[in-house]
Amino acid sequence: MDNGSTSFDTQQDSGVLMKEKTLLILSPDFPSEDNRYMGSLFVKQQLDCLKGFFSKVIVIVPVLFSAGLLPNDRYCHDYSYDNVSVYYPRCFFLPRSISLPLINNSRKFSFDTRFHAVQNLIADKDLRFDLIHAHFTWPSAYIATRLKEIYHVPVVATIHEDSGWLEEEILTSHKKVISSWEKSDALIRVNRKEISLLKGYNPSVFFVPNGYSCIFKPLDKSSCRIRLQIPEGKKVLFSVGDLIPRKGFSTLIDAMSIVIQKHPDILCYIGGQGSEMHSLHKQILNNHLEKTVFLLGSISEENLPIWMNCADLFICPSIQESFGIVQIEALACGIPVIASNNVGSKEIVISDTYGYLCNPSDSHSLAEAIFRGMDKEWDRDAILEYSKGYSWERVVKLILQIYSRLLTGEKTNNPK
Repeated sequence: MDNGSTSFDTQQDSGVLMKEKTLLILSPDFPSEDNRYMGSLFVKQQLDCLKGFFSKVIVIVPVLFSAGLLPNDRYCHDYSYDNVSVYYPRCFFLPRSISLPLINNSRKFSFDTRFHAVQNLIADKDLRFDLIHAHFTWPSAYIATRLKEIYHVPVVATIHEDSGWLEEEILTSHKKVISSWEKSDALIRVNRKEISLLKGYNPSVFFVPNGYSCIFKPLDKSSCRIRLQIPEGKKVLFSVGDLIPRKGFSTLIDAMSIVIQKHPDILCYIGGQGSEMHSLHKQILNNHLEKTVFLLGSISEENLPIWMNCADLFICPSIQESFGIVQIEALACGIPVIASNNVGSKEIVISDTYGYLCNPSDSHSLAEAIFRGMDKEWDRDAILEYSKGYSWERVVKLILQIYSRLLTGEKTNNPK
């Protein structure tokens, strides 16, 4: 496999080498046992395709202690399934999402106890591992490279950050971020375009996209709409994501004011929760769209494929994305995508066969793309065939090749 360019073909089962190994996963989020907290679900989906290749998998997810005020602190407790053990050590840090006077994201690095929480857990539980896979640079890749120095095991870090976040990390050039990239044995980026940015810090950078779960597949549209009580004879747009400014839902609502002038029979459903829930609801009322645009709140993993299959078009109005898993999930259901022209979406919507791209933060451009999407007769079979390349089962083969590359011929030392 060449750096910066990969194929979904593999000549051998790289997983054979891992059968007697233990994999340590570090992530800032991970779903709770009962799925009441669903943070970084894609990490668990990837792991569920990887775990069978290892003797054991350990997942460590440092959680901010909030006395139960935050949902992950409230719902996330240690659990095990199959050969996977999940730990949520409590600790203190300043989350990136919190804005504080005189404290920017760079300064937050100085108050973060997650490394010590992970290190103490490893010692207390006498955990042993042969390979570390970190998700996101901070804090996971930083923690992983610190553990590498102690336990002498190789580190793979997937850089999931959206393009704006990655640009901020590069411009800030904080030593803890830069050292995380430089000291990792391999970096994974989920889009091709930004491989070159990371190669300035580490020559071993690989493109490996995210994938979609097998629960996303074509279902009967009429049955799905009946189940979700969607009125007959309507065209449906569906979108889902965290309700935060970067996701561009405000632009989608403004676009709907334009769309209904030509297509009054269209309904738009938006799933997700977040800081913009109240302002988006107010925007819907101000634009007199309360009978056209609906905020659904959180959608369960079970119901998300049903909502996808209800749609005529899936809308992804994000200003910035590193990849955009929901777009692949929609395509896996045979639903074409209308997305903002950003790095992650361009990785997925590579031709008009699968969807259309529009200008970010431009409601008129988005509305025009929706018009084009509604007028087109899509080749559903072509969409489904394209999406198969992004199944987790196929993507995991690429990750196993990287693992194999690091473990072959290397003697790893377990923690004592």
